[in-house]
Amino acid sequence: MQNPIYTEVTSCRDCYKCVRSCPVKAIQIKDGNAMIIKDRCIYCGRCVHVCPNSAKKVRDDVPRVQLALKSGRRVICSLAPSYASEFHGREKELLTALRKLGFSGISETAIGAAIVTQALDIHASEHDGDCPFIGTACPSVVELVKKYYPEASSKLAPVPSPLQTHSAYLRSIYNEELVIVFIGPCIAKKMEADMTPGYPDLAITFDELKAWLAAEGISLDTIEAEDVDFVPCRAGLSTIYPIEGGQIASSSVWGGRQLQADALAFSGVEQVMSALRSDEVPLPFLELLMCEGGCVNGPGITSDMPMTERKRSAEIYTMKRLDSPDVFTGDEAFARRLLKEGYGLLHSTEPKSEGGFRHQHTEDEIKRALVDLGKLTKADELNCGGCGYNTCRDMAIAYLDGMAEVEMCVTKMRKEAESKVDVLLRTIPMGVVIVDSDLQIADCNEHFMEIFGDMDEGFVLDQSILQMVKGLPLERFVPFADKFRDQFYLSHPGQYRVHFKDKFLRVTFFLVEKKRLLGAMFEDITNPTIKRETVVKKAEDVIQKSLETVQQIASLLGENAAETEIMLNSLIDAFSVHGAGEGDNDFREDEGGDLT
Repeated sequence: MQNPIYTEVTSCRDCYKCVRSCPVKAIQIKDGNAMIIKDRCIYCGRCVHVCPNSAKKVRDDVPRVQLALKSGRRVICSLAPSYASEFHGREKELLTALRKLGFSGISETAIGAAIVTQALDIHASEHDGDCPFIGTACPSVVELVKKYYPEASSKLAPVPSPLQTHSAYLRSIYNEELVIVFIGPCIAKKMEADMTPGYPDLAITFDELKAWLAAEGISLDTIEAEDVDFVPCRAGLSTIYPIEGGQIASSSVWGGRQLQADALAFSGVEQVMSALRSDEVPLPFLELLMCEGGCVNGPGITSDMPMTERKRSAEIYTMKRLDSPDVFTGDEAFARRLLKEGYGLLHSTEPKSEGGFRHQHTEDEIKRALVDLGKLTKADELNCGGCGYNTCRDMAIAYLDGMAEVEMCVTKMRKEAESKVDVLLRTIPMGVVIVDSDLQIADCNEHFMEIFGDMDEGFVLDQSILQMVKGLPLERFVPFADKFRDQFYLSHPGQYRVHFKDKFLRVTFFLVEKKRLLGAMFEDITNPTIKRETVVKKAEDVIQKSLETVQQIASLLGENAAETEIMLNSLIDAFSVHGAGEGDNDFREDEGGDLT
């Protein structure tokens, strides 16, 4: 089965933005393409949101849901409580639309959350308030612990996530032939559906749901809302789960306290990682959510509602339910069963460490990798982050792991490019200058200075002189500098011939960077031109003698004499280099051809 998050290779470009955003660097660069490595991915969805070319895709499971709806089996939607913020003000319309799509019933994932809270409360009550666990509500956090903090795997709570628990609870009420489809803001729930089949069977995001509704022609703005009851009933306080601290707030052990030290909540990948690095003993209960602010800010959300309104709408949604007599308040028998059987209730096993992909490299290996990356000294380690890694050392380790390529190092590639340019400029047998849009010299070679530098005989050019020239106005050296300006706006800069001092030059313009950097090559064509003028001089002598002869027999030739003179003068003009002066008066387009 396709990974929940994957790369559309044809759209992937060498930007490495996904590598920079990935908190665990689970992206391998191969042949310039950024590929997600399943064994390393925690399914947080960051890469999907930052990809500028939409090359990172979320697996579309809507066709599989549609197939289930056509199968004749009972299909129940497990609806995440964050729908109250995603569809704020249109909750009834959404439930009506879900029934129109064909769902047999709609149940709230928050019912599973209530059972998870109840099970942990029972454990804390029976152990003098001690509940030193890492919450399992967020599947991305569970993946993070398993793969990157394996030493903390044993501290994961012994109960499945609210969604998995909700699925198990629905099956205990109805039957095993039930199809359960999760709809919510979380991409990682697709991974849960893949790893624990049936708990749930399928998972789609709010983004996918909206696309599905649009394809079916169902608009929440025009649909006539109907009263739709949740099965088996409405959830209560646990609907506050999707905001940071919601799980703790719904607890009967910790929820009523104004100040809390036995249970702490953190959201956002940086805070979560910091909390997992803690060596505090005894460990408080940790409610960890990968998305900053909680599930109301999940990767599958499409609403542009500000975080303040999302959080507020989620809390209002919960407060409206607290006084309702028909809300779900828990199931102690099932909660105790959950606490006893744990993942066995899902016919699965508890999450275990999966950090086998992490390799240990010797210091010598890392140093050799740094050399490959052009980091010969400590000063070369700029830690610019252009490759996507925080430090050059991290990049070297990724390179050793086969996750990165040498070409990702921006500074190395820039130095190599500059080196190649320098070699080209030094060896090319023509004068070359590169100027910016302000007509200031960005680079040039020795041949350019020999032509335009006006240096005394015997003056020795070196790199220090060329460095001093950089940044100076072009007009200081080239009298026809204004001709450069027009070339910036041509799609194909031209080629020209110019007479400068005692030289004839062919000038070839080329764009280095459109509207920003322009280059020009100056080829000395003086020798061929001198040969050509010698030919022209001899032709003039022949023509002069011919004209003298013509004049002597003018009476015989009549008008033919004048025509012959015109023809011969045209021949001279065709062989001549136009203009004998200096500067831009003789700057003419080069139409090609041999000058000899």
